[in-house]
Amino acid sequence: MDYDRIADLSLTIESVASERLERETSSEFTRVTTVFSLSGPDSGDGGTITGRGEDVTYETDDHDRLAETGLPDLTGDYTVGSFSERLADLDLFPGGEPDREVFRNYRRWGLESAALDLALRRAETDLGSMLDRSADPVRFVASTRLGEPPTTDRLEMLRERVPDLEFKLDPIRAWDADLVAAIEETVGTDAVRILDLKGHYEGTDVDSPADPALYERVLEAFPNAVIEDPNLTDETRSLFADPDVRSRVSWDAPIHGLADIEALPWEPGWLNIKPSRFGSLEALCETIAHCEERDIRLYGGGQFELGVGREQIQTLASLCYPDGPNDVAPRAYNDPAVENGLPRSPLEPPADPLGFG
Repeated sequence: MDYDRIADLSLTIESVASERLERETSSEFTRVTTVFSLSGPDSGDGGTITGRGEDVTYETDDHDRLAETGLPDLTGDYTVGSFSERLADLDLFPGGEPDREVFRNYRRWGLESAALDLALRRAETDLGSMLDRSADPVRFVASTRLGEPPTTDRLEMLRERVPDLEFKLDPIRAWDADLVAAIEETVGTDAVRILDLKGHYEGTDVDSPADPALYERVLEAFPNAVIEDPNLTDETRSLFADPDVRSRVSWDAPIHGLADIEALPWEPGWLNIKPSRFGSLEALCETIAHCEERDIRLYGGGQFELGVGREQIQTLASLCYPDGPNDVAPRAYNDPAVENGLPRSPLEPPADPLGFG
């Protein structure tokens, strides 16, 4: 994906607004995000246009402090590239240090994506047109936890609404042989597209220490599933010695740019692309371009976006990796209740796109 195609797009920012969003989720936590709105003059009729992006920082306190302090002054005339350079020089957490350093990237991405949206709208175009890429229907999976103690209840409810639905699941130590067998009986082996072992989180509510027995159980039970973020320890490393198993491994939490890909223990077969982890559009574009050159397969990852951020990750999937097991399902799949009328995969792209998402 060629960053140069969008870097020179011009934009003028006259005002900046923030909106705090809050919603309960199927993973039994309250999600809070902030949507940024950057507004400036229309290049044509003298009206005002607005670009939007979403800060997906996970700690509620960071959003509350932002609502109190606001952002540094961002008004002025820019290109997409110069705006990114401006953000690199600013402290976007004026109310205090974020809970995790990666949250700085999350907030920067919310602003860079808003600037890109504004610049594209000002030019009366869309991201696909600028990148000379077609927007294709997006195949998606439903990401869901199975509770504690884990059961297949939510899988059964989702499959009742959408019989051909595919899944991304998060194995935990409580996944014994009986539960694995119940998952196979409920949805079938091939419907589980991704197993996220979450082996690279530290100090979060979803930390999942390496468990060789669990790893071996799910590797054998789901032979076609992508295995995301295993923790390679003295006890688990041998499970990934086979090249066929390694080809199924994907990485997510450790990846923030090209240097992280090059530091992996082997060249990856898969990567989960979460744009906010990269922070800047340039880092995202060069990573996708690198993976396309190396035939590294990609899929999009979601972070319980509550606003425009969800549509933006769907747009990127449509343009860059539409056939992957994309964890970008419509927001209704993250609601605590499983309602009727859930959208089915694949998602059709908009007929008349404008801006970013």
